[in-house]
Amino acid sequence: MHPILLIVFLPLLAAIVAGLTNKAAPSIFAKAVTTGALFVSAGLSWPIFLGFVGGTAEPTVVPVLTWLHSGTLAFDWALRVDTLTAVMLVVITTVSALVHLYSWGYMEEDPDQQRFFAYLSLFTFAMLMLVTADNLVQMFFGWEGVGLASYLLIGFWFKKPSANAAAIKAFVVNRVGDLGFMMGIFGTYLVFDTVSIPEILAAAPGMSGATIGFLGYSVHTMDLLCILLFIGAMGKSAQLGLHTWLPDAMEGPTPVSALIHAATMVTAGVFMVCRLSPMFETAPVALSMVTFVGAATCIFAATVGTTQWDIKRVIAYSTCSQLGYMFFAAGVGAYGAAMFHLFTHAFFKALLFLGAGSVIHAMHHEQDMRYYGNLRKHIPLTFWAMMAGTLAITGVGVVMLHAGFAGFHSKDAIIEVAFARGTELGKFAFWMGTLAALLTSFYSWRLMFLTFWGKPRWAESEHIQHAVHHGHAEPEHHNPPSQEDAGHDAHHAVPSEDYEAGTAGYHPHESPLTMLIPLGVLSLGAVFAGFFFNHQFLDSEAFWGGSIYYNEALVHAMHGVPGPVKYAATIVMVLGLFVAWYAYIKDTSVPAKTAEQLGPVYRFLYNKWYFDELYHYLFVVPAFWLGRQFWKLGDIGTIDRFGPNGVAWVVEKGSVGARKFQTGYLYSYALVMLLGLVAAITWVLF
Repeated sequence: MHPILLIVFLPLLAAIVAGLTNKAAPSIFAKAVTTGALFVSAGLSWPIFLGFVGGTAEPTVVPVLTWLHSGTLAFDWALRVDTLTAVMLVVITTVSALVHLYSWGYMEEDPDQQRFFAYLSLFTFAMLMLVTADNLVQMFFGWEGVGLASYLLIGFWFKKPSANAAAIKAFVVNRVGDLGFMMGIFGTYLVFDTVSIPEILAAAPGMSGATIGFLGYSVHTMDLLCILLFIGAMGKSAQLGLHTWLPDAMEGPTPVSALIHAATMVTAGVFMVCRLSPMFETAPVALSMVTFVGAATCIFAATVGTTQWDIKRVIAYSTCSQLGYMFFAAGVGAYGAAMFHLFTHAFFKALLFLGAGSVIHAMHHEQDMRYYGNLRKHIPLTFWAMMAGTLAITGVGVVMLHAGFAGFHSKDAIIEVAFARGTELGKFAFWMGTLAALLTSFYSWRLMFLTFWGKPRWAESEHIQHAVHHGHAEPEHHNPPSQEDAGHDAHHAVPSEDYEAGTAGYHPHESPLTMLIPLGVLSLGAVFAGFFFNHQFLDSEAFWGGSIYYNEALVHAMHGVPGPVKYAATIVMVLGLFVAWYAYIKDTSVPAKTAEQLGPVYRFLYNKWYFDELYHYLFVVPAFWLGRQFWKLGDIGTIDRFGPNGVAWVVEKGSVGARKFQTGYLYSYALVMLLGLVAAITWVLF
């Protein structure tokens, strides 16, 4: 038996067992089964990946069963194992296994742990199906599977209205992208007469320059197909325009944020573009769109991240921004660099999310950073883990020695390769990526300084007050101060002695071992992943073995960029660190003054460029109006009135009249019979 079968199907089996037993068995049973299955899958995935790193493994396809054969449409269920798949296998199974273990501590008091762990494993299975797909239909099966599982996990606390709203929002927005993805699959089958990915990629170069009719126009075939497929990636990977679901998805439990929105589901779009890279290389317009959307998303999310107060939302917008890096890397043709950043990002972003969960756990579910402060002395292990994640995401390293944390190797490579591409869009992506690196450094260190430095600011938190006065019982409602008013920035971001009052009865506590072990393991990835695998991802065409399109000339050009380009990311990283230090440590009056001076700009960024409000009036309000018209005029006013209600009225009135004839007296029935007989004779005679 090939190990890929166990890697893929063990999480499914664990999800079924945990889901069916549910509360019939103790929660420890579901946790042990699901977590054990994921650690076995992770243990089997790493040898496969290291085999490709060492050059000893060969691509293979493992058949599972015959799926569908109808005319020219034929595809089987088969698992493809090549370098690209191997990279995704270690990312998905490693992060998922650690999230399962972390959830033992984080979800310890939740009464529905069995259901939670079943959902986690189901999600992992769907993602594994996606990345091992040998045809587009199987990929779509996994694609929709992660959409379903994310809906279940985001809305896990279904008694919480905001969680339900976030789950619905994620589901609906992804359906918009999935419409494009489905049309792309249909079009690809129409053009290539197959859904087999290897066959499509082999035939793609021959379609360069071909045209096809679409909406009454003659358009470039490959551009059309790739743009439709990329729209699907935009939804799944939260790119600008279809990004609005990602920050709201933080309503789910923190382990969900780490699993879905840092390491797996949101990277599905990047994986799909890289898997179909030979197709995209024949579609210059589509690649230009990928580059522009990625660069725009990169800078958009970074600007919003600088103004948020919720610790998970800051990291969520950071995820959105980092995905932008991956897409514009793919857009300029550096698919290896895109996958390298996907690989390193999985470790340090999962680390940051789980670290944030540890902080929230210590602060009794308080997520507003304005109520933190000086936590490094109380939760030192969490502090050092988040420090490793921050050093990785900001790209700390020494250029001359070519040594640094994970983000230094992967993110800096993307910025350099965008410049090396030499096109106008490439230069645009370079400048947007560099500016985003500056903002990334600022908001990442802002998070660290507000959380772990300064005076404790716990007294005004309702969560902490309830913990002090009600034996750690959570408050029913938590209403943080209005974040619309920039003046609140001055009040809450400045440490003062007054915040010491009222906190003497509460002491933040370090998380249990089940939460700290995953942080330690992910910290190793954040520190060493970039250094150890830099050569394979960026410089070794043999490593990829044809699983992605590899542009050797572009890689050489990347290594030959001018010195200022090589140092650009490091320079802005230091500048962002200095600004954050000055504003939140040296002179804490600066944020409030800046927010007040910027005024409308600050509110524009804090309100996420008003995308939610824009979509509300463009789509939600008209949709509700249209729905009401169909309901009141169509359903009630027409169908019900002349259909069920009309027929029911006739039956009701008819039964009232008929009831008068059913008296129960013999002479009444004799009279009716006599009248009927007279009527019959009369009809015969006349």
